Amino acid sequence: MYLKYFLTAIISIGLVMSPLYVHSGNNKAKTLPYGLQKKVERGQPLPPGWEKKLKVGYHLEKDIYRQGDIVVPLDSRGLLTIRLEGKLVRLVGATREIVEILN
Repeated sequence: MYLKYFLTAIISIGLVMSPLYVHSGNNKAKTLPYGLQKKVERGQPLPPGWEKKLKVGYHLEKDIYRQGDIVVPLDSRGLLTIRLEGKLVRLVGATREIVEILN
């Protein structure tokens, strides 16, 4: 009889504690470092190194997306084109996934 209560208690504790052990992995949204974030908030341009993050298939960070100007608004396929310091970038509007980079 005690074994049944003991097993029930162990399983209950395991179920309650399991969310604490979940590792979010790479699902965390990347943000800019503090210094770059301050530059963005002040409206200053980002350093030249940020362009390395522009690759087809990558997701454009919100902070960099906010720096751009929308050139072609959302179309029927869910794509939009923005200008980022002289480059045209076509991306999926909902996820900011880069589909194409135009010069």
